Amino acid sequence: MQELHDAPLAPLTTFRLGGPATRLLTATTDAEVVAAVAEADASGTPLLVIGGGSNLVIGDKGFDGTALRIATKEFTLSGTSLELAAGEVWTDAVARTVDAGLAGIECLAGIPGSAGATPIQNVGAYGQEVSSTITEVVAYDRHTRETVTLPNAECSFSYRHSRFKAEPDRFVVLRVRFALEEAGGLSAPLAYPETARAMGVQQGERVAASAARETVLKLRAGKGMVLDPDDHDTWSAGSFFTNPILDEAAFQDFLARVHERLGPDVTPPAFPAEDGRTKTSAAWLIDRAGFTKGYGSGPARISTKHTLALTNRGEATTEDLLALAREVVAGVHAAFGVTLVNEPVTVGVAL
Repeated sequence: MQELHDAPLAPLTTFRLGGPATRLLTATTDAEVVAAVAEADASGTPLLVIGGGSNLVIGDKGFDGTALRIATKEFTLSGTSLELAAGEVWTDAVARTVDAGLAGIECLAGIPGSAGATPIQNVGAYGQEVSSTITEVVAYDRHTRETVTLPNAECSFSYRHSRFKAEPDRFVVLRVRFALEEAGGLSAPLAYPETARAMGVQQGERVAASAARETVLKLRAGKGMVLDPDDHDTWSAGSFFTNPILDEAAFQDFLARVHERLGPDVTPPAFPAEDGRTKTSAAWLIDRAGFTKGYGSGPARISTKHTLALTNRGEATTEDLLALAREVVAGVHAAFGVTLVNEPVTVGVAL
C-alpha cells in the first residue's frame, strides 16, 4: 500500500482544489482498504475516503489526518449480474456493459468518479438511477468492525441519498453488485424526455444501448459534464446543487413568488416526488435568479455550458468556490424562498 506524507489532494479531485493531507494511503485490494480504515479507527485518526474525487470539495487547509484513496480494480460480469470493485472507473464500467449488450446503466455514461461512490449518492442522470439496478453493496462496517453485505432494501435509497450518505462515518463501500437486463442490445425504455428528443423517438421507447450511451455522452459534453483537462467548464463536481423537493405549502409559496417575480403566465418545472411532494429544477432557479451561464468575474464561476455547475477556471481556491456558491444560494432564496443544498461532500469547510 503506497504511503505519502503532506500529500496534495487537489490533483485527486475534479475541482482540482484543496490543501494537502497529513498522510495519503492508496489501497489496491479490499484487504488493504479494511486494514487502513481499521488502523485509523483504532488510533483515533481522522479518515477521509477518496474514490474518483468527483464529488469532493476539500478546504484550502487540507485534511489533518489520513486520506485513503481506493484504487481497487475488478469487473466481473456473469450473465446479467455485474460486480464492481469500488475503485473501478464508473464510466468505463458502463461502456463495458453496453459492449456486452446489457441494459440498465447506459444512460449513466460519462459520470465521473468511481463505482464505489455510486450507491452513496444514488447516482442518477437522464432517467436512470443506480438504485434501480443495484442488488447488493459490500461494505466495511466501522461500527461492528466487519465486512457486511447490504441488500438493496437495506440501503435506504432515495433521490441523491442513501443509508451510506446518511451515516457517512459508518460504511466504506468495497464492492457494488448490479442486476442488468438482457434486451437484445437495446436500452432500457428511455425515461428522460431530453434523451428521447435527441434520439428522435418517443419517451418510453427502447433504442440501441450503444446509441443511448453515445447520445448521453454528447448531451453531457454539451453541458461540460464530461471530464476534459483542457476545458475549465469540466473542472467541477458536475451538478453542484440537488433539485429541491418541496411539500405542498412550500411549493405553493414558490409558485406565488415565481408569478410575482416573473409574471402570472410563467410555470416553473415541476415533477411528482415521494410523499406527495414536488421536485423542481435547481438549474431553472439559478438561471431565473440572475445567475446565468458564465456568471462571475473571479477564478470561480458558473460554467459557460450549464448553470448547475460551479467551476474552477484554473486559479481558484476553495474559498473562491464557496463564496460563489453562497452567493447563488442567497440569491435563489431571496428570489424564490427556496434553499439550495449542495450535492458534493465538503471536507473541512461548509456553505
